[in-house]
Amino acid sequence: MTVRYILRINQNPMRHLSTRKMKPLDLSLLIHLCSLLLVSTQPTDQPPFSCDSTDPLTESYNFCKTTLPINRRVEDLVSRLTLDEKISQLVSTATAIPRLGIPGYEWWSEALHGVAFVANISQGIRFNGTIRSATSFPQVILAAASFDPYLWYRIGQAIGIEARGVYNAGQARGMTFWTPNINIFRDPRWGRGQETPGEDPLVTGKYAVSFVRGIQGDSFEGGKLGESLQVSACCKHFTAYDLDNWKGINRFVFDANVTLQDLADTYQPPFQSCIEKGKASGVMCAYNRINGVPNCADYNLLSKTARGQWGFNGYITSDCDAVSIIYDEQGYVKEPEDAVADVLTAGMDLDCGEYLKNYTGSAIEKKKVAVSDIDRALHNLFSIRMRLGLFNGNPAKQPFGNIGSDQVCSQEHLNLALEAARNGIVLLKNDNRLLPLAKTEITSLAVIGPNANSSETLVGNYAGPPCNPVTPLQGLQSYVKNINYHPGCNTVNCSSDLTDEAMKIVKGTGQEREAHDRVDLVLPGHQQKLVTRIASAANKPVILVLLCGGPVDITFAKNDQNIGSIIWAGYPGEAGGRALAEIIFGDHNPGGRLPITWYPQNLTKIPMTDMRMRPEPSSGYPGRTYRFYQGPKVFEFGYGLSYTNYSYEFLPLTKDKVYLNNQSSDKIALGYKSVSEMGTELCEKSKLPVTVRVQNNGEMDGKHAVLLFVRQAKTGNERPIKQLVGFNNVDLKAGENAEIKFELSPCEHLSSAEGDGQMVVDEGSHFLSIGDKESEITVVFSEDTSDAATSKLMILPRILIFFYIYSFIPMHIVLK
Repeated sequence: MTVRYILRINQNPMRHLSTRKMKPLDLSLLIHLCSLLLVSTQPTDQPPFSCDSTDPLTESYNFCKTTLPINRRVEDLVSRLTLDEKISQLVSTATAIPRLGIPGYEWWSEALHGVAFVANISQGIRFNGTIRSATSFPQVILAAASFDPYLWYRIGQAIGIEARGVYNAGQARGMTFWTPNINIFRDPRWGRGQETPGEDPLVTGKYAVSFVRGIQGDSFEGGKLGESLQVSACCKHFTAYDLDNWKGINRFVFDANVTLQDLADTYQPPFQSCIEKGKASGVMCAYNRINGVPNCADYNLLSKTARGQWGFNGYITSDCDAVSIIYDEQGYVKEPEDAVADVLTAGMDLDCGEYLKNYTGSAIEKKKVAVSDIDRALHNLFSIRMRLGLFNGNPAKQPFGNIGSDQVCSQEHLNLALEAARNGIVLLKNDNRLLPLAKTEITSLAVIGPNANSSETLVGNYAGPPCNPVTPLQGLQSYVKNINYHPGCNTVNCSSDLTDEAMKIVKGTGQEREAHDRVDLVLPGHQQKLVTRIASAANKPVILVLLCGGPVDITFAKNDQNIGSIIWAGYPGEAGGRALAEIIFGDHNPGGRLPITWYPQNLTKIPMTDMRMRPEPSSGYPGRTYRFYQGPKVFEFGYGLSYTNYSYEFLPLTKDKVYLNNQSSDKIALGYKSVSEMGTELCEKSKLPVTVRVQNNGEMDGKHAVLLFVRQAKTGNERPIKQLVGFNNVDLKAGENAEIKFELSPCEHLSSAEGDGQMVVDEGSHFLSIGDKESEITVVFSEDTSDAATSKLMILPRILIFFYIYSFIPMHIVLK
């Protein structure tokens, strides 16, 4: 999020009171005043809180009584506020209410892949005390490449612990973190795609659920959270937001034309999972409009869908300045008060900015806003603060009060950051098994690239100061001591290469970010020229390592015989240099898979503003993502190699036909049936297990993701070409095999959206696939009258290294 103003830091309510120039009478007044404030006398190294149990006045406030239900406590608190006090709480920097002992609160904090501090913008977290850093995990897009929900959960859990530790140390003014970003990475040019889990709705939804459960303090399976929150997560940006600034069209004014069909089976499912299964306590509405209506002013989206259909029970915040742009830039309303009225009546609760603070009073005077709408918003906001324990007295005595600064940057968390980097890195090419390098044979390297020793480049965006970063150069130095280094390019963008100097070594980032989308998919500047020239001059094949968030058209490198191996390492976090070195030298076997399709440069001819997922052959529009895209690919979604070889085998299914015939339907004659017509009972009854045997046929132990897809026998009719229906990780020793179990839900996994947004299941054959193996399942709408319904379906046979940071600066390592 980018804001166009500096948020005011609200100090302690006592900050203007000084004893240096006070008369005795004034001093006695101050002492009396302090007895009325529940928070003002707290030591500066303690976090702000309300309802100090040592103050006798606490007992007079029902909102301080922890034995009462939260809704009653909130009702009591809101009833005590004046209108001006109510309005002051509707913005991200909520001011203190001294007469009730309520400290100021900062709603905006960031923790995308580690507790972060966004200088001059978000003041929720400060690294200016005993805690100076936090564990920096791989950027989300690389973590997603592990396809490991339990890993995602543990990352979220670690971040939540560290966030609470920072708060307990008195270095946080809030515990509401605006993460994760679960928008679909629809277009490879999007500058913020690196923040997301990729292009697949199932993966993105599972990431949201796992991460949110972890960071908020729930169990991996869910259901154990209760009312208490470790910290609060916020799923963003709701909805269909994936354009920042492309060819003069920015996110503030962009009106996304999105079909009900694409909303139903692509853009909305991750948010539905985040709310229904993850139990996220926050949701952020996005800047853009959907079919003419601003997201933050859309009653159908916020109240009818999120709260009504999905049961959301939390607060809804705007993205920063999203309320102001409804009037100032989008021109959607006639005056500022209309914007305030629209967002409050739509169901938004919090303004990241000051628009509600400035215009809510006048909106009430003009009778555009009812006080009841404000009270509803405050109920949602204070409920979260109470769930965080901020109105329960001294936090040191609360459930998460024992989390200390020693749990920030702990060895356990650093080990987890390394594990995540190892398991996310993807091997894209390995001709003649060039990798791994033999540690005993490599005595010297030449390293080329300005980011070879840059810890900042490893972490991507929305990152805090890392604990103990290890750069690629440092990681390689742990294996080879004799290393020569050269930058290779004059700047991060490589506008002028230093090929001649780099060639002597051989013989002897700024392209993707928030508010900036890419124009090309190729390497920027002179990088391709640099790579090609050095590869051709090298005595041994080149290993190309790409550190970038989005896909790159590296067809030239894929087809270049002088480039023997290619590795994609995303933004691997503070342990990225060590993880890369371990993979290059064979101490870890790569098993990551691409969570995004890598397209050719030709895709840039398609306007980024075209939000359609489905192809339109008549106009030459190829569609988007692996589910619908009909065109050439550099690398496919789910692609990834290993140092070992795996084989797969479907075990016999318990049944080869799924009967979905609880009632008649007009659509049966059309060959499909609505999921809503089937009902929950039939959908549950129709679930069946799918078991796959995985064999490690190689000579090296390895862990990798097993991806289960489904496709229909007949393509077309705007159905996906194929779609992911399950994934799991398996860790096998050389020669070992294991059975991986999936649960197939026909109503969920075999369904797709009709034009009106209804989810339907098609009758006929559906093929499950893993690798090159397939297994057929038939969906039947007629009565089950034969033994065939229970028959079993048998299985149908059916050395030089370049490091690229996607600021795209090469670092070359030459074997000598």
